[in-house]
Amino acid sequence: MPPRVKVTKQMVADASFEVIRASGHESLNARAISEYLGCSTQPVLYSFKTVDEIREAAYEIADNYHTEFIMPKEKDENPMLALGLNYVRFGQEEKNLFRFLFQTDKFGGKDVAVLMSDPGLSEIMGIMTAALKVDTERAREMFMAFFCVAHGMASLLANNSMEYDEAQCKKMLENVFYGMIAVKKGV
Repeated sequence: MPPRVKVTKQMVADASFEVIRASGHESLNARAISEYLGCSTQPVLYSFKTVDEIREAAYEIADNYHTEFIMPKEKDENPMLALGLNYVRFGQEEKNLFRFLFQTDKFGGKDVAVLMSDPGLSEIMGIMTAALKVDTERAREMFMAFFCVAHGMASLLANNSMEYDEAQCKKMLENVFYGMIAVKKGV
């Protein structure tokens, strides 16, 4: 008889992320996780007290995955546009994760002001202030407008309310981005 595989807390969290990614947060339960891991529900519930705790661990993994997905790459000519387009693409390609991160009562209820004060935005604000030659406060204002447009498109895509057309999405983001620059210059 083969030795039993020890199911770790990280294995349960990773499996939860994958269940949500494949089937949506609504389908996350101990049985779905145990089926993914090929074990009974006992080891799943041994590592966490509740499914809500499992959901929180999956949220952290999803949030890190989202951040990695959307960050501009060194080869991107315009990091801000790349960030926006990556964000929109995330809504299209990872619909279940997008809804889990941004459209669930428990996890999506973050105020935009909280988002804007997130230390993770410091790199993006640095890119914007340098590229646009603006102070941090103006960069935050511009980012907020840009984010609202990108988030709106991503939400529409994640909820199947819009057809994905990369060229059209890119054009909309460019209009907002370059429009903000024109306003800054007083054009």
